[in-house]
Amino acid sequence: MINISQRVEIAESEIEWQFIRSSGAGGQNVNKVATAAQLIFDIQASSLPDFYKQRLLKKHDHRITQSGKVIIKSQETRSQARNRELALEQLTELIRSVSKTQKKRIPTKPTRAAKEKRLNNKKQHGQKKVLRKKEF
Repeated sequence: MINISQRVEIAESEIEWQFIRSSGAGGQNVNKVATAAQLIFDIQASSLPDFYKQRLLKKHDHRITQSGKVIIKSQETRSQARNRELALEQLTELIRSVSKTQKKRIPTKPTRAAKEKRLNNKKQHGQKKVLRKKEF
């Protein structure tokens, strides 16, 4: 079981793994060994609560497909096991990011003192420029 929070867990069986060859430089080892880990997680078929599912599907993330699957590819290290761990960490972070609700921003107006300070700074800056002018 993979812990997302105190109450939410995902079963290992809900995650599909594919191991493929890493791309990029790395010599002959890259061409022989499948070290890159690709994690595929179906949001709608998972045991996540509906609250998490809806938020994940609404989230605009390049790792979430239109069909509702999360695809994470990890090829940072030369070890297949470490790439697998990194992909799992990315999945848990993605799901945790959905659980936090954003505070609604309350727009505020600048105070009178802040307005006056800004205008005074503008006047001082303008005076500097006037002093730089050459007179003919």
